[in-house]
Amino acid sequence: MKNRLTYAMIGGGIDANIGQVHRRAIALDSRAQLVAGALSSTADKSIASAKALGLDPDRSYSNYQQLLEQESKRPDRVDFVSIVTPNDTHYPIAKLALEHGFHVVLDKPATQSSAQARELEELADSKALVCCVTYNYTGYPMIRQARAMVHDGTLGTIRKVFLEYHQGWLASDLASTGHKQASWRADPARAGLGGALGDIGTHAENLISFVTRLEPESLYAKLNSFVPGRTLDDDASVMINYHGGAHGVLTASQICIGQANGISLRIYGDQGSLEWYQEAANDLRVTMLGANTVTYTRGGPDVHSDAVISSHTPPGHPEGYLEAFSNIYRGAIDAIIAQNDGVHESRLAQLATRMDAGTQGVRFIELCVESAKKNAQINWA
Repeated sequence: MKNRLTYAMIGGGIDANIGQVHRRAIALDSRAQLVAGALSSTADKSIASAKALGLDPDRSYSNYQQLLEQESKRPDRVDFVSIVTPNDTHYPIAKLALEHGFHVVLDKPATQSSAQARELEELADSKALVCCVTYNYTGYPMIRQARAMVHDGTLGTIRKVFLEYHQGWLASDLASTGHKQASWRADPARAGLGGALGDIGTHAENLISFVTRLEPESLYAKLNSFVPGRTLDDDASVMINYHGGAHGVLTASQICIGQANGISLRIYGDQGSLEWYQEAANDLRVTMLGANTVTYTRGGPDVHSDAVISSHTPPGHPEGYLEAFSNIYRGAIDAIIAQNDGVHESRLAQLATRMDAGTQGVRFIELCVESAKKNAQINWA
């Protein structure tokens, strides 16, 4: 079996922070090597970025169409394509990559509409290709510990879920200053239907779904645009009803001054509860009915095997964002190897976020926008 893959990156040039994050996360485990790229929508910047990253000039492409066409003809073609471009380009790039027979790892939100996402999902299935979405927060070991505890019934029947994802970097009109990352996120043509909802709200929805595996039944959303002149939401509050009676409260906001990337998850069942905070990502607080709170620590003696295989360093050494992100790629790479070689998927591959979750994330955005416009509860369909 081929255990070290090669990949091409589309988007994520040297001036794009998210591209550096993806490359560092992939490199952390030495499971894949960057060998080709179309790293910018501008040809000159794309070639310059490829040169700065040390790519072979023969595999430094001016645009993604050229990359996919020429790589598909090479005997040493890349094993997969990582797409880290703005939201409006996800669908056409991923569609063309799948049509050329490449496995795809796609940044979130997967597409600008659930119809597009379903098309990619069906296309990948029809060609027996892996298509994963980088919901990177599901890569934290203690998030995977939380998932295992919910699934094995430790907390009993789930009653209530709270997910808060708060940032403050868009508390002012940063887009009007020409700030690159703020500008495209504030543009509906490029960002899609959701502002904060699409940027971080879809992460929040996916975290709840990943950990609890609850199926949404209906939702009611309130979307705000607090900064004057801003078209898309910068603040979202969503109430979600789940099949079986559980209730969720999700807030995603980018106008919370003082918050850099504050994520908290709290789940309450009829037998116990758990709490997780990204700022203390190596710990999971669990409280059983009538008992004292216990803190499970990454690398500790009682953690689930899913948390163990998702850890990179020995106990006592904190892990964080990059290690969690690398777990997403570890899972995707294992899934690609299993698909290529016809072998059983590893547990990491089974934990990878596939395109069906990407479709659900986009549908979540659509339903929230519909609910806010109608000021009404919307059934999930």
